[in-house]
Amino acid sequence: MRPLFREPIDTILSPFQRFFHTSASSGLLLVAATIAALVWANSPWAGDYHALWAMPLSVGLGGALLAKPLLLWINDGIMAMFFFVVGLEIKREFLVGELASPRQALLPIASAVGGMLVPAALFWVCNQGSPHADGWGVPMATDIAFALGVLSLLGRRVPATLKIFLTAVAIVDDIGAVLVIALFYTGTIHWTFLGLGLLLLGCMAGANALGVRASGIYLVLGCALWLAFLKSGVHATVAGVLAAMTIPARPRLGGGTYVGRVRDLIEDFRQANRSGQGMLANPRRHRILLALRRAGRDAETPLQRLEARLHPWMALAVMPLFALANAGVDLSGDMGRTLAQPLSLGILAGLLLGKPVGVALTALVLTRTGLAAAPAGTTARHLLGAGCLAGIGFTMSIFIAGLAFDDPGAETLAKTAVLAASLAAGLLGWLVLRGLPEGPAEPTESTH
Repeated sequence: MRPLFREPIDTILSPFQRFFHTSASSGLLLVAATIAALVWANSPWAGDYHALWAMPLSVGLGGALLAKPLLLWINDGIMAMFFFVVGLEIKREFLVGELASPRQALLPIASAVGGMLVPAALFWVCNQGSPHADGWGVPMATDIAFALGVLSLLGRRVPATLKIFLTAVAIVDDIGAVLVIALFYTGTIHWTFLGLGLLLLGCMAGANALGVRASGIYLVLGCALWLAFLKSGVHATVAGVLAAMTIPARPRLGGGTYVGRVRDLIEDFRQANRSGQGMLANPRRHRILLALRRAGRDAETPLQRLEARLHPWMALAVMPLFALANAGVDLSGDMGRTLAQPLSLGILAGLLLGKPVGVALTALVLTRTGLAAAPAGTTARHLLGAGCLAGIGFTMSIFIAGLAFDDPGAETLAKTAVLAASLAAGLLGWLVLRGLPEGPAEPTESTH
């Protein structure tokens, strides 16, 4: 096929485009943002770091203003978009992915539940009777971006089935995190606003049932839903997941109908092209191209379209921004003493011990008893390595820590422990899997 004409700007931007389309790029940016936050927060300009995120920001019209510090706009606002994308992934997995059938879903669901309960229990043992006992939700989370980033470094030592298993575990883990946030880290409920939010959610579900495919309708209703949940006392990020459940997952055009329509339009375009006129002088060609574009949109589900458009923004902008705003903890004290506090020990035990035990042991019991099939090409060591990598809590654990602790000192302790445990879990998982033999090369899809 004749290559497309390349403009000079295409040649300039292509290395950057290749970087941003690699699976490791989001993890690298997340690491860079975390390091930048730690360096900034422990530099002579630490005051500027904290002042920036405490800066008030108001949005509204006339007298109707919503005023919050910049940090809360990130954690309550932008993170709702992240949870919306998480919700899209959850819905897709339950429709056509690893969670689509009971037999497929049993292993990752049970492993994820084990990977949530054991860390929570270990944290509670370390902190029972203390004012920090409510932080049991912090070590329950898994940061899938970092976990998959470590797996990508191991190449053919890790079969694709293990990556799929770990992704499914993390998605179930995300469901658990959302439930924990909604049920246990929600303040006083304002029932009027909650009722309004549920009414808006019903409107979004009704639009789906009626066949509405315009993303703008869901955007307007989704923003109103977020605001209602924000005012209701239920954490606003929950609105993101609920809104995602209403996004249509059915295309307007079936595959056969789409092929027939495109074939007819291409034939029309070929006929119109015989005039020899350029695009500007041939409006018929332009109308055909618009019809082709509409046919493509009608053959694509809104869920797929939104997930594809939003995922790069979440991975390459929202998550690094969240890390920059939240990972800046003060490391000037005695680190050994900091990590020896019961709060820190609970998080370290939960992520470094509870996650591998909960995930790997549950998976091994189910596969050895024949209740579930092990991922193809994996051994007990593969499952143990995946369990260790599930201990990379990072983003979600830091997010829950911000909800669990009102005391800034406790929040700093928790974040420090999360960073230390996540680093250690990633290294431990890499060491467990590093010694495995390389498998056969996996087939790759050609890209043009």
